[in-house]
Amino acid sequence: MSKVLKEKIVAISKLAQDIYKMTFLSRYVAKNSMPGQFVNINCQEGIDALLRRPISICSVDRQLDTFDIVFQVKGAGTEYLAKKQLGDEIDMIGPLGKPFTIFPKNERVAVVGGGIGIFPLHNLLKECRWGEKKAFLGFRSAGCIVMESEFKSACDELFISTDDGSIGHKGLVTDLLEQEIQNGSFDIIYTCGPTPMIKKVAEIAAAHGIKCQVSLEQRMGCGIGACLVCACKTKSGDGWQYSHVCKDGPVFWSDEVIFDEP
Repeated sequence: MSKVLKEKIVAISKLAQDIYKMTFLSRYVAKNSMPGQFVNINCQEGIDALLRRPISICSVDRQLDTFDIVFQVKGAGTEYLAKKQLGDEIDMIGPLGKPFTIFPKNERVAVVGGGIGIFPLHNLLKECRWGEKKAFLGFRSAGCIVMESEFKSACDELFISTDDGSIGHKGLVTDLLEQEIQNGSFDIIYTCGPTPMIKKVAEIAAAHGIKCQVSLEQRMGCGIGACLVCACKTKSGDGWQYSHVCKDGPVFWSDEVIFDEP
């Protein structure tokens, strides 16, 4: 169950250009959150208050009662958030959303992330404590790569692609996924990132008969399903319906989601 919380910032670091990591002291989120969930943050108070910003939970430390978020400055709200200081208390609602499903019997697990979509996948890898785990991460260039060491520690093998070939495979991260499937299939694939990448991962999974869960990235308003800002198309019987990414997701089974425009 989510709660309205006011939690203290206990650590801040800049990971790359416009990308920040914040650690919050929050016993409630640390004990109750699951991989794939997010917090909806009020980035500014008073007359400058804007819509809350949904930010994925990147990592949890249940012993220290802390959790991390990693975000990119992309607008006024995240710009406000990046200016916060150690000790500041931040108003947030969380944990929110439908999490990833972790199956103990899955022996070969793949996660596929693109850009800032990689962050919830790190939490998933940490919580998935069995089987062989492989991570496939795609970035625009070497300068955009973040959390490489954290992902290496959380999985058995890490594959990286860059659009310009400055590090790793030059091209799409889904190319690496397809190549690795030729060496042996996976029991399940989890993915988060740009919609074209997610769609391609879903197609690859379907072609090889692999279960796949996708975490969709959408702009949100309320974060609890009361508005229609984060609507997405999902299958319903022989037709389709609008679902809310914040409440019905952000995690869906890949065969539930309709990626094409009507």
